[in-house]
Amino acid sequence: MIIKLIGDRSGISRSQVEKVITLFNEGATIPFIARYRKEHTGSLDEVQISTIQSEYKKLQDLIKRRESILKSIEEQGELTAQLKSTINDCWDEKKLEDLYLPFKRKTQTKAAIARKAGYEGLAKIIMSQKSDNIKEQARRFGKVEEAIEGAQHIISEWVSENPSVRDIIRNTFSRKAMLYAKMAKGMEEKGEKFKDYFDFQGYLNKTPSHRLLAVLRGEQEGILKVKVDVDFEDVMDRICRYYIKRNSDAVPYLEDAIQDALKRLILPSIRNEVLKDAKEKADDEAIRVFTRNAAELLLSAPLGSKRILGIDPGFRSGCKVVCLDDSGNLLYNTAIYPHPPQSQIAAAEEVILKLAKKYKIEAVAIGNGTAGRETYQWLRKTSLNDSAEIFLVNEDGASIYSASEVAREEFPDKDLTVRGSVSIARRLMDPLAELVKIDPKSIGVGQYQHDVNQKKLKESLTETVESCVNKVGINVNTASKHLLSYVSGLGPTLASNIIDYRTSKGKIDSIESLKEVPRLGDKAFEQCAGFLRVKEGRNPLDNTGVHPEVYGLVRKMVKDTGKTISQVIANEEVLKSIDLNKYTTAEIGLPTLNDILKELSKPGLDPRESAKPREFTEGLESISDLRSGQVVSGIVTNLTKFGAFLDIGIKESALLHISQIVDRYISDPAEVLSINQELQVKVLEVDESRKRISVTAKGL
Repeated sequence: MIIKLIGDRSGISRSQVEKVITLFNEGATIPFIARYRKEHTGSLDEVQISTIQSEYKKLQDLIKRRESILKSIEEQGELTAQLKSTINDCWDEKKLEDLYLPFKRKTQTKAAIARKAGYEGLAKIIMSQKSDNIKEQARRFGKVEEAIEGAQHIISEWVSENPSVRDIIRNTFSRKAMLYAKMAKGMEEKGEKFKDYFDFQGYLNKTPSHRLLAVLRGEQEGILKVKVDVDFEDVMDRICRYYIKRNSDAVPYLEDAIQDALKRLILPSIRNEVLKDAKEKADDEAIRVFTRNAAELLLSAPLGSKRILGIDPGFRSGCKVVCLDDSGNLLYNTAIYPHPPQSQIAAAEEVILKLAKKYKIEAVAIGNGTAGRETYQWLRKTSLNDSAEIFLVNEDGASIYSASEVAREEFPDKDLTVRGSVSIARRLMDPLAELVKIDPKSIGVGQYQHDVNQKKLKESLTETVESCVNKVGINVNTASKHLLSYVSGLGPTLASNIIDYRTSKGKIDSIESLKEVPRLGDKAFEQCAGFLRVKEGRNPLDNTGVHPEVYGLVRKMVKDTGKTISQVIANEEVLKSIDLNKYTTAEIGLPTLNDILKELSKPGLDPRESAKPREFTEGLESISDLRSGQVVSGIVTNLTKFGAFLDIGIKESALLHISQIVDRYISDPAEVLSINQELQVKVLEVDESRKRISVTAKGL
C-alpha cells in the first residue's frame, strides 16, 4: 500500500518507487542513487528521489502514529473490530486524528459532567428528532433546563467529534477561508514596514506564500492582529442540513447544540489547523525558493587556484588586507586606511602595490559590504588594475564565519577581521569550498528563512549542499573537513578520519587506498568513491566521475580499442568509435555507459564556469545619482516569488518585480532569471527616503 500511495502522490511508477526505497533501505544516498543507479530507477533525478524519500518518511510516521492510537484505544477497552479496520485503512493524518478524537483522554469537560449527571439518554432523544415535546422528556432526567443544557453539551461533543462534520468544515475552509490582518493598537510608527497589511483581507488559498509569511511575521512581532475565518451562517447551514432530518420539537435544541459545537469546540481548532496547514505550504514554498537560490550561489563560478589579495573594506576602522597563495593559505595580513576620516590614499596604494608584487598577486577580492564600492572604484584607478583582475565578492555570512569554531580552528592566532578577509578571498577562489563552512541561512539569498520551520529548512539545506558538493566532485587531497563531510556516504566523522589519514600518510594516490581509512567500510566506500577525485594519481580513472565498481568494464572497453586508458581519456575520436551496445549487461545499461564516455571525454571537468569580473554603470556611486528612465547594469543577488533583487553597484538593491521581467506571463522569476545573472535594466522609480529602487527589464 505504501508503494502505491507514494506512486499516486508523486506521479512516479510503483516499480521505480519500490526500487528507490530498496536502495534507501540498503543505505544509499540521494546523489549516489541519481548518479550511479540509473538502471534501477529509470533515470530518476534527485528531486524525484527526494520526493520519494520525503513521502516514505511521512507514511512511516503515520504508521507509527496509527499503532500508538490503536494501542491507546485498546487499553481503554474501546477497540472494536470495525474501528480497528477503519483505522488501519486510514492513510490521511487528519482523518486519523478525527477517528481518535472521541477516545482522547480529556480533562473534565462540560459533556463529561453532563454524562455523569445522567443526561446522555436525553441527548439521544433529542438527536433522534422523534419527540414532539422535549421539555416533557427532560422532566424524566431532573430539572428541565439543567437536563436540556446538559444534553446539549453532550450533543455538542458528539458533533465536534464526528469525522464527517469536520470534513465538511475543512472543505468549506479550503475553498472559502478568508485571511484577515489589522494593525494592532498604537503600532502605526513601529509597524511601518507592515503598513500594506494594516487593513488586509483576501482568500487564504489565493494568498501568495511570501504575503502570508509577511503577515505572520507581523503578528509574531506584535504589529498585526491576524485571523482566518469563513462565513459562520454558511457553515451552520451545512451542518444543520447534515443532522436535521425531520420537523420536530427537537430541532431548536439540536440547532443550539450545533451552534455551540461550532463556536466553542470545532471552529477554534479548525481555524488553527487551517492556518497551520497554510503556513506549512508557505514554508515549503519559501524553503524551495531559498534552497534553489542557495544552490545557484553555492555553484557560483570559481576563479580557481590563483594567488589572491583579499580585502574586507571599511571606513573608520580601515580595510583589512590578506594575501593568500594559490591553495588558499594565508601568507600575510595588514590594514590600510584609504577612506575618510584618515584618507591615507597614497600610503594605502603603496602598500597594496608592494604586496601585489611581493606575493605575485593574480586577483583581488573585495567584500561588497560597507565601503566595498568605494574600495573597488579606488583600486580600479590604480596600476594594480593592469596586473590583476579585481572582483567585488558577496560577503554575506563572512562575519558569522569569522566568529565560528571553524574559523578559530583554522586561524587560532588571528582576530575576526583577518578571518573575514580570508573568507572573502577564498570565496573568489572557490565559493563552494568556502560557503560550506557557513550556516546556509546566512549566505544572503533568502527572505523568510528565519520564519519557516527550522528543522525542515535545515534538512532541505543539508540536502542542497550535499547535492552541490557531489555534483562538482571533490579533490580528496585538498578538500577541507567541512567539504568532505558533505560527500555522499561520509559525514563529519569519516571526513575527519580522511584528513587524519592524509596528514599521516601524505598525498592519497588512489581512490582504492581510502579503504585503509579507519571506519570507512564497504558501504561508505561505495557511496563516496564516485564523487571523490585524485589528481595525478596512480589510476587516471580516479580523476573522473567513473565509479570504481565499473573500472573492470572500462578496462575491457579500452582494451578492445587497442589503446591504454591514458590514450583513450579525452580522445574524442576513439571514444566515439566505441559501440556501447556491446557492453550492456543486466546491471549496466546505456545510461551508465553514456555517463562513462562523458566522464572519459572530459576528466576532472568542473561543471561550474570560471569567474569573471563584473562591470557596473560608470559614474553611479549612490542612490541620489539615479534618475527615472536611466539604463543601468545589474546582477541578480536574490530571487523571490514576487521578483528579483539586483546589485546595481550602489549600497541599495533594486527590485525587479515579476511583472517587469518579460513581456509575457511568468509564474516564477526563476523561469527566466538565476542568481549571479547579469542584465541591463531601466529605472522606473526611486524613493530616496525609503531607499527603494524599482526597475524594469522590458524592452531592453
